[in-house]
Amino acid sequence: MEILIKAAQLLLSLSILVIFHEFGHFITAKIFKTRVEKFYLFFDPWFSLLKFKRGETEYGVGWLPLGGYVKISGMIDESMDKEQMQLPPQPWEFRSKPSWQRLIIMLGGVTVNILLAIAIYIGMLWIWGEQYLPTSEVKYGIVADSVAQEMGLKNGDKILTVDNQKVEDFFKIPGRIILDNAKTIQVIRDGQPYTVEIPAGYMAKLLKHQSPDFINARMPFVVEGFSKGSVAEAAGVEKGDRVIGINDSLVLYFDQFRALLPEYKSKEISLKVLRGEDTLSYKMTVPETGLIGASTNPASQFKFSEKEYSLIAAVPAGFTKTWKGVGNYLKQLKLLFSPEVKAYESVGGFITIGSIFPSDWDWAAFWGLTAFLSIMLAILNVLPIPALDGGHVMFLLYEMITGRKPSDKFLEYAQIVGMVLLFGLLIFANGNDIIKLFR
Repeated sequence: MEILIKAAQLLLSLSILVIFHEFGHFITAKIFKTRVEKFYLFFDPWFSLLKFKRGETEYGVGWLPLGGYVKISGMIDESMDKEQMQLPPQPWEFRSKPSWQRLIIMLGGVTVNILLAIAIYIGMLWIWGEQYLPTSEVKYGIVADSVAQEMGLKNGDKILTVDNQKVEDFFKIPGRIILDNAKTIQVIRDGQPYTVEIPAGYMAKLLKHQSPDFINARMPFVVEGFSKGSVAEAAGVEKGDRVIGINDSLVLYFDQFRALLPEYKSKEISLKVLRGEDTLSYKMTVPETGLIGASTNPASQFKFSEKEYSLIAAVPAGFTKTWKGVGNYLKQLKLLFSPEVKAYESVGGFITIGSIFPSDWDWAAFWGLTAFLSIMLAILNVLPIPALDGGHVMFLLYEMITGRKPSDKFLEYAQIVGMVLLFGLLIFANGNDIIKLFR
């Protein structure tokens, strides 16, 4: 069920993005009286799932969910319609329009994707506002996983700054470390200020780790609920109790408890809890699962900051959030071309993209991820690669600067090369996903 929910969110998100992207090309083509022959969600080789014609345009849904397209008359695109290009140019065709109009048509898709991200962020800020965990509120320090500990961090470190720059939102610290290729992290360790020097070349290891949770907020284990058949509840543990020990071992934090408990599978333990000012002990036998059926809630352990926005205030904030998103994604692309970091080894396809959606349907998370993917789609499409919008833009800029238009035959070959490159990247990215499944 979890996989189906993730897949449904991915399919809906990509459908929205494709429709808006192609609408950007469609509407700008219509503005300049350029004929659009087809407007399709998904590709339709050999047959389509649905189609109808209105005016001069055929609208439809294809069966291959790898994107979508608009077929503009007189343009060399993925349809590779050579017969039409061999006929004399017509006034309504793309090739007959001035270069500046063709440029606007080609930039229409990425422009709408950026505008869509802005609109989504404005709506999210207006409806839900912003909630984040201030770094200063992580009063128990951090939980550092094995990779973070190799980097030099320790459980209980209280992060102050990254490269001497304050990070207001605690959960943005991992991104700041990776995207800005941080060199140092300033912490409080055992009550004293300490600077962690990140080892050279460590970004590659963090990227291969592929977990944003290489550091997390440390918290006490305050019981907030019980699962069915909980041995802790049966023994007498109550909601609100704070777990502080197992047998003679002091366990003040949830990460310590989670690391220690599996050692007592199928064994009887004395669980020590703090209830008000009283210290109590409860005997129970830990099941073979290594779980006692008690849970905690991080949201109740920390003081989150919340900010509400009026519609007027949400507008500039939505533009700012989109601008920062563009900057962060450009930093991610930069990592792909770094021989030291080797981020290309972590490139993923549809499985990777789908995995970032939550396992439960959460509209706030869905729209936030859709806005991010809209920014990603805009930037990737504007790259100067033949077959992408950026490839067409590159040739149009050449034409506008030199006054010489590339020949149709050259554009045809460039389109073929670009499509081969894109299919190669698609196979590489999804191949990475498949390889990761078997690791």
